[in-house]
Amino acid sequence: MTTAQAASKDPLQAIKNRGVLNVGVKQDVPNFGYYSAKTGTYEGMEIDVARKLAKSLGVKVNFVPVTTQTREPLMDNGQIDLLIATYTITPERQANYSISDPYYYDETGFLVRKDSGIKSMKDLNNKVIGVSQGATTKANLTAYASENKQNYRFVQLGSFPELAVSLYAKRIDAFSVDKSILSGYVSDKTVILKDGFNIQSYGIATKKSNTKITDYVNQKLATWTKDGSLTKIYKKFNLTPAKAE
Repeated sequence: MTTAQAASKDPLQAIKNRGVLNVGVKQDVPNFGYYSAKTGTYEGMEIDVARKLAKSLGVKVNFVPVTTQTREPLMDNGQIDLLIATYTITPERQANYSISDPYYYDETGFLVRKDSGIKSMKDLNNKVIGVSQGATTKANLTAYASENKQNYRFVQLGSFPELAVSLYAKRIDAFSVDKSILSGYVSDKTVILKDGFNIQSYGIATKKSNTKITDYVNQKLATWTKDGSLTKIYKKFNLTPAKAE
């Protein structure tokens, strides 16, 4: 068997041969995946995890910016080896992609203007809630509204910065996504409601056929959980994971 044939059967070896790990990351989520125009570098908890994985493989890391709409197509066409981009683990996604054990737990929350009078989720009834296109938030909120006899109207936008701008412009009453993502958009005029729901877990994803990569990632996550490495990264970015259900 040639080296090329061996690499085709072993995606980890292919990455090592290439010398580069291509990782899909967010560029607009402070504390998780954020591109700083000021420094010209990516920063955040997920960026540090990606760098740590690349280092463990002995290769360089190449960050590929993704959105909720582009991240799965980029996995499908092989432009990225791994996706580390606030990707919630769901049964549907697990059916289509190979996803690691959770590396972070969070719950859905709401960012509101301090002058809005909104103090709890009960106050959101009949309000306009902004959510990201391609995220699971709208479906989860619709189910929550049905169960709790509430009614929400939705505005779906392409990015988190657009949602934050819409909140300030009073085009939406609340911006809803995972609380840790919202933490990057808090200002002196906004606040995250204490209420939250639907604890979710984030996983590192790759093509369905790349189970060997996922096995490797799971080994590393287990080691870094045990030795405190992951907790150290959380603390660096002032992140507090939700407690797993």
